[in-house]
Amino acid sequence: MMVLFLPATLVTAWLLAIFGISAPGSFAGEAFADNAIRWMMALPAGGMFVSSSIMHIVFAKQTAANIGWQSNGFQYEVGCCSFGLGAAGIWAAYLDQSAWFVLAIVISCFLLGASFVHIREIIRKNNRNWGNTAVLLYDLGLPVSLWALYVIRK
Repeated sequence: MMVLFLPATLVTAWLLAIFGISAPGSFAGEAFADNAIRWMMALPAGGMFVSSSIMHIVFAKQTAANIGWQSNGFQYEVGCCSFGLGAAGIWAAYLDQSAWFVLAIVISCFLLGASFVHIREIIRKNNRNWGNTAVLLYDLGLPVSLWALYVIRK
């Protein structure tokens, strides 16, 4: 059930932005889309990727089993990458659109690639484990959210 924290951070970021709560790094009078992107960077990109790194490194075997996979070391690579993305996300919340744009590219490539793998597992191996299916809400939702907000901010 830990996998539900992934989409929960995305929903939380959206709710905080919709209710006009200032994100880390925001300033008074900042446009909705900018404040929302800062929330996306701080929570689902920043905090969740750092949390994901812990899950993939410290709890590697359990995380692999939750996805429906065997532990083979992939988790450590994903964990290190996730930590870097999380740290960059937290830092980007305090920066501006150029940082958001670059990080959105990297996050989108990583998460959309992960989505492809999870969908392939569902189709080819009928892998319907929560760690392989529910994660799609986050893997697809964060890139869509980032790009939608980036587009409407223009």
